[in-house]
Amino acid sequence: MKRSIGRWVALLLITWVTTPGTVGLTADGAQTSPSRPNVLLIIADDWSFPHAGIYGDKIVRTPHFDRLAREGALFHHAYAASPSCTPSRGALLTGRAVHQLAEGGNLWSSLSTSLAVYPDLLEAQGYRVGQTRKGWGPGSFEPGGRTRNPAGPSYKSLGEFLRDQPADQPFCFWFGSQDPHRDYIKGLGKAMGMRPDLVDPPPSLPDTPEVREDILDYYVEVERLDREVGELLSLLAEAGQLDRTLIVITSDNGMPFPRAKANLYDGGTRVPLAIRWPERIRGGQVHRDFVSLTDLAPTILEAAGQRPPPEMTGRSLWPLLEGRGDPSRRQVFLERERHANVRRGDQSYPMRAIRTEDFLYIRNLRPDRWPAGDPEKYHSVGPYGDIDASPSKDQLLSGRADPVLGPYFRLAMARRPAEELYDLRQDPGQVRNVANLPRYRAIQRDLRVRLDRWMAETGDPRASADDDRYDRYPYYGPPAK
Repeated sequence: MKRSIGRWVALLLITWVTTPGTVGLTADGAQTSPSRPNVLLIIADDWSFPHAGIYGDKIVRTPHFDRLAREGALFHHAYAASPSCTPSRGALLTGRAVHQLAEGGNLWSSLSTSLAVYPDLLEAQGYRVGQTRKGWGPGSFEPGGRTRNPAGPSYKSLGEFLRDQPADQPFCFWFGSQDPHRDYIKGLGKAMGMRPDLVDPPPSLPDTPEVREDILDYYVEVERLDREVGELLSLLAEAGQLDRTLIVITSDNGMPFPRAKANLYDGGTRVPLAIRWPERIRGGQVHRDFVSLTDLAPTILEAAGQRPPPEMTGRSLWPLLEGRGDPSRRQVFLERERHANVRRGDQSYPMRAIRTEDFLYIRNLRPDRWPAGDPEKYHSVGPYGDIDASPSKDQLLSGRADPVLGPYFRLAMARRPAEELYDLRQDPGQVRNVANLPRYRAIQRDLRVRLDRWMAETGDPRASADDDRYDRYPYYGPPAK
């Protein structure tokens, strides 16, 4: 009996020692920590779900993303905290809700040193940190009191970084691709043999040759991103670090098309996500739980044996990755403030939303403003400047009076009501607003209450003062006024 009890105690100690984020005891009583992984975060620029082979896309080829997903965990319901580069990246780095980032909630802003970022926290615990290409931003980190990009010190490439990597020190590296951000080479996808007839345009865009070919050109850059992912994996393998590295691959927001990027519909917020670390993550996992990119910082910190700071609103993904489940992950909260500076008076277009399996509820807090920007150029970009310039946008602008194209123009650029509600069981493309219809009143009221509760619990200034402070935060983007 004593021998049996001893075996159970030993088994419990072994389990304790090998759980991420814990410290255990060896057989002789000495304290030990689990092996700390290297961390490689690969973040795309404007890549939407489900544009990857493993998600079932019929055209785009992403063998390296697919490999990471097969050998690790694939997520079907991952969402950027905001559909805008700077706040999305700030939320990912800090593990905090966008409205907790102060001016960092805007595009072309700054990020205060009072907001801890996971690369700095890892560096303080002995990690070597680096980043290349697009880190946090766009914006100016100096006004926030920082001397370097929040994603880490800059290197020309991962290869350069690895050449000086000490053998006994873990590293944390951020690879920020500029793909598939615009501009695109018009007609390149079709010229490379991609078939326009296989394109399935989202319901928010007209099914025209111009739109289909624009999507193919976007796919070209998704495939270029994936080729670079393959190069990164080869570099890690050559350095003997591939299986010692926690690899996370995702995107900062959705595709740069009308009613996608800079919007809280799925086209702007739902993104690919895969995580691989063979030492701790069983391969072949497929998750349909709702996760936010704010969850990545606490997940990475726990993998490195650190307890996430209590101010992080993101929640570690380890219960999912270790097969323990998390029944609370049935919703995600989304938000945006000022994207480009495209409204007279430097105005934001504030939005908050809750996304569940069956519904998307959006609150437009300033419905008198233009959601895509003023119809005439104010400061940046051009008319309706929150939509990137593109053949798809040009077609909507030129066809605004056309009986076929006009409805798509209005979906993307017209003013919107204070509340939107989409029944995803009947309208997965989120184009038919059912808010205020009698049969949806109870659902709308429930989602409104849940969103209000989250805003209040996380200290959203829009839940209390709602004083348009985001309009007054500096805008560091071009052109100068």
